[in-house]
Formats: sequence, structure tokens, C-alpha cells
Amino acid sequence: MKFGRMKSHRRNRMLIIVFIVCAAAGATTFTLFALNENINLFYSPEQIVRGEAPLGKTIRAGGMVQDGSVIRAEEGLGVSFVVSDLKSAQVTIEFEGILPDMFREGQGIIALGQLTDNGVFVAEEVLAKHDENYMPPEVADALKNEHQSSAETYNKANYN
Repeated sequence: MKFGRMKSHRRNRMLIIVFIVCAAAGATTFTLFALNENINLFYSPEQIVRGEAPLGKTIRAGGMVQDGSVIRAEEGLGVSFVVSDLKSAQVTIEFEGILPDMFREGQGIIALGQLTDNGVFVAEEVLAKHDENYMPPEVADALKNEHQSSAETYNKANYN
């Protein structure tokens, strides 16, 4: 084997391949960073109360609107209400705007917004269910998990 200088056409071909690989790696890296920044994760009221939700970052929060918790501002479109997981965790949501027609107390909602330092969720958008049988999947999963854990606790306390 001969280890001399590389011929110019082979060197050019290798440089092109290295450039393409580096460009593809850079594009993939930037794409993954952009996708990571635009993810809006869902947090249940219990997770928010426990401090698992990030402060000042856009997230989704949801649960059931508590009866008697909706307070409308005297002037303007401001509204405040409490969302619960039907157990003990409660989160106050403040929203400035027009609520969906289907919004009412005792139903499931999902709000998109940011959590403040004092534990209040400031919503940019509020989504409500569209018929009697629909519940947002994230809310249904959170409620199902809470029901299962409370049923297990009940069974252990009463049957042991």
C-alpha cells in the first residue's frame, strides 16, 4: 500500500461528503432544539400544586371547573376560576378574553398559558369540551389515575 498524497478529485469528494454530514448534523440539532422549545406539556392540578410545573414557561393545565368558582371582572373580559382534579388539588386560572360557548362550571377544560410565582395560572387560551361525552384525553387520564389511587387507598383502609 502506498501512503502518499491524496489525489485532488478524491480529496474534493471527501470534503463534500464531510460538509454534507456536518450540515445534516447541524440541521438535525437545530430542528430538535426548535421542537423542544415549542412543546406544551400538560400538567394536572396535583402536579402544579406539587411544584412539578415550570414557572414562566408555556404549558397546558386542565381539570374540572369547580362549581361556584367563576368570578367575572366588573369591567372588561377578565375572568377567574378554579380548576380541580376532583380530589384536593386546586389551581386558580385567570383569563382575559372571551370564553368558549361550552365553558361552564363542573366540566373539563384545558388552558394554555403560564404559571406565575404565586401559583396562579395565567391563560392565553381556554378550551372546553364540545359535547356531553367528550373530555380532553389529558384530563381523562389524570382523573383516571387519581380515581385508581384513591380506590386503592380506600380498599387498603377498609379491607385490611
